[in-house]
Amino acid sequence: MGSSFKSPADTAKACVDIAELKEKSPLGNLILLSFLAGAYIAFGGLLAEVVTGGMAAAGAPPGLVKLIFGAVFPVGLILVVIAGSELFTGNIMYMPFGVLKNKASILGLIRNWVGSWVFNLVGAVFVAYFLAVATGILTADPWAATAMTIAKTKALGGASFIAAGKVTSSLTWTQVFWRAVGCNWLVCLAVYVAIASDDIIGKIVGIWFPIFAFVAIGFEHVVANMFFIPVGIFLGAVTWSQFFINNMIPATLGNIVGGAVFVTCIYWYTYLRGTDKTIPAD
Repeated sequence: MGSSFKSPADTAKACVDIAELKEKSPLGNLILLSFLAGAYIAFGGLLAEVVTGGMAAAGAPPGLVKLIFGAVFPVGLILVVIAGSELFTGNIMYMPFGVLKNKASILGLIRNWVGSWVFNLVGAVFVAYFLAVATGILTADPWAATAMTIAKTKALGGASFIAAGKVTSSLTWTQVFWRAVGCNWLVCLAVYVAIASDDIIGKIVGIWFPIFAFVAIGFEHVVANMFFIPVGIFLGAVTWSQFFINNMIPATLGNIVGGAVFVTCIYWYTYLRGTDKTIPAD
């Protein structure tokens, strides 16, 4: 009877194969699947805001708010991995695997990263406006107050994940960067563990725990913020310039370091370096 999961080394090898497929993907597929990934992550964000709306203002313990917020948010990455789509933060892990094993090119990596980033933004903003704001779901209190607080916390910086209607202190650009490093380290591990599993339930469980962890901790995920902050923009809490300058730039760079360095480079070095024909046992 065969194993229901791959070894860490075989998982790294599978990432190389996925990168090779992404390298060859038609541009139209990249655009459509990236739009879907942005929308799927936004669904998770919308669910998390609806479930926790008003909890902080009602005096719920901050840890409990984070716990519940983190517990429901993973639905987005579950959809990304199982239904199939192009998520920028996951592609940060995949494409360097391909480049390091000569199965993908630098130009292919840039094409994939830029395309997925741009159209993740389109998908997330689509959900933020049409499904969260235009529907009225997040336009009435306590949900509007929660959405505006999260947007301000992420775009302007805040000490708490969800404060009672206000931003209590500012985060520096460097703090956002390092929070983004931690985020995509965990996100890419979630994707890596999902690839390791050969059954649906194993993939869901493997995704859920690391994503729950990064959200509850309060790390910065650039694609999730493509939903959270635009909702606040549409509600008048922050501006587009604050969105891009204060969050998108440091969060993008930090996510790249977290996924490409702490996951791809380390696993490539330990399992794939100099092993074109054979891969060492884990």
